[in-house]
Amino acid sequence: MGNKLKGKDLLKIGFPNDNSVNIALGLISRYKKKESKERVLAELSELLHFPDEYIGDGIWGKVAEGLVAPVEVKFNELKIERSPFLIYGENEIDEQTKHQFYQSLKLPVSVQGALMPDAHYGYGLPIGGVLATKNAVIPYGVGVDIGCRMSMTIFDAPASFFNGRTHQLENLLSDHTKFGMYETHKVRHDHPVLESTLFREIPLLKKLHGKAYQQLGTSGGGNHFVEFGVVTITANDAGIPQGEYLGLLSHSGSRGLGAAVAKHYTQAAIKQCPLPKQVQHLAWLDLNTHDGQEYWKVMNLAGEYAKACHDDIHARLTKKLGLRMLMTIENHHNFAWKETVNGEECIVHRKGATPAGLGQLGIIPGSMTAPGFIVRGLGNESSLNSASHGAGRQYSRSQCKGRFTKSEMMKELGDSGVSLIGGAVDECPQAYKNIHHVMGNQQELVETIGTFTPKIVRMDKR
Repeated sequence: MGNKLKGKDLLKIGFPNDNSVNIALGLISRYKKKESKERVLAELSELLHFPDEYIGDGIWGKVAEGLVAPVEVKFNELKIERSPFLIYGENEIDEQTKHQFYQSLKLPVSVQGALMPDAHYGYGLPIGGVLATKNAVIPYGVGVDIGCRMSMTIFDAPASFFNGRTHQLENLLSDHTKFGMYETHKVRHDHPVLESTLFREIPLLKKLHGKAYQQLGTSGGGNHFVEFGVVTITANDAGIPQGEYLGLLSHSGSRGLGAAVAKHYTQAAIKQCPLPKQVQHLAWLDLNTHDGQEYWKVMNLAGEYAKACHDDIHARLTKKLGLRMLMTIENHHNFAWKETVNGEECIVHRKGATPAGLGQLGIIPGSMTAPGFIVRGLGNESSLNSASHGAGRQYSRSQCKGRFTKSEMMKELGDSGVSLIGGAVDECPQAYKNIHHVMGNQQELVETIGTFTPKIVRMDKR
């Protein structure tokens, strides 16, 4: 933009001499670089005279908010007393993780918390942390991988389908799943989620639309996977007959879209909600503010996108198998929901925790050599209707690299009859807690209706 706009230009057309000028200049620098000075000033003049009409606008909404009802930025002290909480499997959770959880319970907006038996240290909330807040959403309480989820398809084929077809199934996973930052499908699919008006209305999402389209139907790195395995249904009221079936299980999230969203709104939260240094990643966005409302919309879109990725993965592989889906079970475990807690509407963050409302189905995976559990929620209010999202890490990624070798990992897999495509030693089975112990520590949270035993695992090639 020629003749770069300065603060005095905005003051000349009537802007108040306050932070709304700085907000406007920041947005101009980010989104209006290619437009003429005259055109931008004309837009700002209209905004100045009719700010109410720009509330919620993707570009100017934050300036309008500053003109109508400025967000008060003040340093937030932690409460002395913790909000009510329960810890499940406390003896198997390290002190650093528990301390991090305790800090979240001292936030002025915290209402109630719960820590799941697979919990371990993370950024902001620990992985396995559940926190209810009053009218506030914490981006790092949701997590970087927004909408990370499990998805399982149970096919109309018995477990004996594996007999003589191991190489065929390995090739299906190799050829029709994509992982990491750079792998994408040659033939890309469209999905209604990519037609959301938010991709046009919010500049951040507009920039991310191309990447979202490219990465649709792909999986991330780390502990994300797509697996064929044996589903064993043990309950007589699970929706399909008891027995053993061919199953497909995937674990992944919202890819680059979610990561960019988390970074953007965490930065906004830290600016608007200064906190003591040790808890700054627990900064929140007030849902009555422009950024809070915008994050809520974008978070939900990222969740829909994560589901779309799983749906695409399962549709591709189902088509190649030529089988019929009998049942699908799926759940988020990095998300925030509006739920009633003690009679009041709260925002319930589940960062690495499975929703376990009464009768709600979900999947809690073990490791590459340990079974996952198909569960039905018991609606335990003390856990904020939550359960663990997996076995949980026993050793960090860096600890695994120094403690275990690839040959040790492959022997463990071979002894368990599991075939691995990709993967690295930091995801070896030994990295994880004993899933049976974890499940034993949450019997009052979920009931088991079946299991998933991995047979062929595909992960990122590293």
